[in-house]
Amino acid sequence: MPTSFLRCFNTACAAVYPVTEVIYNCPKCGGLLEAAYEKPTWTATEMKRTFRERRMDNAPINQSGIWRYRELYPFLDSDEHIVTLREGNTPLLDAPRAAKYGGLDQITFKHQGFNPTGSFKDNGMTCGASQARRLGMQRVACVSTGNTSASMAAYASAGGLQPIIFIPHGNISYGKLAQALEYGAQTLQVEANFDQILALVRVLAERLGIYLLNSINPFRIEGQKSIAIEMMDQLDWNPPDWIVLPGGNLGNVSAVGKGLRELKEHGFITKLPKLAVIQAAGSAPFYDYMAEAGRTFHSVTHPETLATAIKIGDPVSWPKAELEIRTAGGVVESASEQEIADAKAVIGAAGIGCEPASAATLAGIKKLTAAGVIRADEHVVAILTGHVLKDPDYIYRYHTGQLKDPAGSAIAATFGNAPTVVPNDADAIAKLLG
Repeated sequence: MPTSFLRCFNTACAAVYPVTEVIYNCPKCGGLLEAAYEKPTWTATEMKRTFRERRMDNAPINQSGIWRYRELYPFLDSDEHIVTLREGNTPLLDAPRAAKYGGLDQITFKHQGFNPTGSFKDNGMTCGASQARRLGMQRVACVSTGNTSASMAAYASAGGLQPIIFIPHGNISYGKLAQALEYGAQTLQVEANFDQILALVRVLAERLGIYLLNSINPFRIEGQKSIAIEMMDQLDWNPPDWIVLPGGNLGNVSAVGKGLRELKEHGFITKLPKLAVIQAAGSAPFYDYMAEAGRTFHSVTHPETLATAIKIGDPVSWPKAELEIRTAGGVVESASEQEIADAKAVIGAAGIGCEPASAATLAGIKKLTAAGVIRADEHVVAILTGHVLKDPDYIYRYHTGQLKDPAGSAIAATFGNAPTVVPNDADAIAKLLG
């Protein structure tokens, strides 16, 4: 068996394929695929020391917070294929104000908005683009509601590939669309929702020989598991009690869970944190599925949420996400538009800021602590997936009392901070500020 290979996620099948085969689902059973590796010869103690030493090395791949840990996803046959923009290296931030709001003694945010294109997608895209180069691909494509398109465009262009982006017409933040255009992507706005477009693009990718870089690509998941690896390194390999993530296509929780399981298997950590996934209430098929007694997965035909990064009604990675939630003893929760908007404002007031989807984490934490699922004294790390400027229109409308939910109902500016118009008069302004 080769050092690295693709394996069917369906345990009843477990078929194995070379990593050089361009496939996204198992040809035998249609199941999802995952990257797998032979048992390593190194020890966790050796690699912990190596990872720390690489921080002081100026080589591009060691400056990357993903490729610094490359022994944990050794699917490439040569480092020359690597496309890096020095991604990763995202901070852990304490936020006492947000902790109090969420019912916790302390909260730590792992802010993926510090990535080169401003979102966690860079962790996966550096691996996906590198695999595309290794396979000799010329064109890459993705379907996106925002962050994936920005990230793919940047990494494809940096790696000499042609990026092609498909987006739902009229359902993308202009901040994210602007990034894709700036990074040189050929952008097609399709009059359909995310899930419908993904089915369309999979047909086009096979017909035209284009490499697909959505999270159904197993190498995207491999890159995104570096979020968990870097987090544990930053915590000196002492796992928190909980890791909380927003849930859209569910590739992120699948990746983080896989990364944590492998770290425990290889001796880097001694326990698994519990995982909590928070979905927007109007786009919550995974929450509905996990809450249902009989558990039959049903997609949401018309997902609705202002948190466009998680506006996905038929998440392809839900079987992987279910495994990770069950393995970690985690939970799935949903949050309303009002709850997400208020939580976002609280995170911003802590001096941190994030995109709307990220704030689903704090909104969910508030509900989970109130329900007694998470204790106030537990150590909680919440992943913020995107930068505060990914959707500036949302921020302005909330703080000025103009934000409305998808049904047209007003969202209250509970923590509003509207600008004040004043005259050109020092005395009047002094009185106002006095």
